[in-house]
Amino acid sequence: MNVLSLIQAAGPLLWVLLALSIYTIYLTTLRVLELSRLGQDSASAALIERTRAVTAESGGAAALAEIDYSGLQTPTANVLRAGLARADRGIDAAQAAMNGAILQEDARLYAGISALGTVAQIAPLIGLLGTVIGMVRSFIVFSQTTAPTPSQLATGISEALINTAGGLIVAIVAYVARNALRSRADRIAAGAERVREELPAWLSVVVPTAPVRAAPARPAAQTNAQAAPIAPLEFTFEGSKTP
Repeated sequence: MNVLSLIQAAGPLLWVLLALSIYTIYLTTLRVLELSRLGQDSASAALIERTRAVTAESGGAAALAEIDYSGLQTPTANVLRAGLARADRGIDAAQAAMNGAILQEDARLYAGISALGTVAQIAPLIGLLGTVIGMVRSFIVFSQTTAPTPSQLATGISEALINTAGGLIVAIVAYVARNALRSRADRIAAGAERVREELPAWLSVVVPTAPVRAAPARPAAQTNAQAAPIAPLEFTFEGSKTP
């Protein structure tokens, strides 16, 4: 018995399972490529260190320029960009901007993962439905035939077993893919959460300035000499004598 004969013996529900399997493979491939692009762990880690150093030395504006120059569009870079863009309005404004960026990045990271979970849940149910339909067909053969032959019973039994196996296979693949993708998305999201917690501390650090040197103290004798008052000049005018 070849694959085509198995598909024909399984009935119409197997086509639904085949469609779900194709969708699972397609969605898993797309998410793997997208998470690989959004991850870039080494580049994101290097960007965090550069941003911290530039923020401490030159302020938030210079750090924002550094992120834009890097060209990274990872969740970590986008959260940093959102916070530094509002840094001139205060730490609270930067924190609010980063919270909004986190929500947007989570939507990108976890897109499609819930769909894989749904496939993992409904695929066994579809297989179970095919099993029930196959067993019903077998019982119909019993009711219509006094002594059914093995070939007459094989149709319903084959449909039941093939649908059960197909539903389990699709569910296992979807479940494994969902967990692997979710684990990868969690690691990427952890990096974005890290910079959201650390950036306010970076912005609160004041860049140190060079201390002002005090003028050297002058000797006491010199100070007293300079501070001594000048004696007023006395002028004597001789009046004209009367004879």
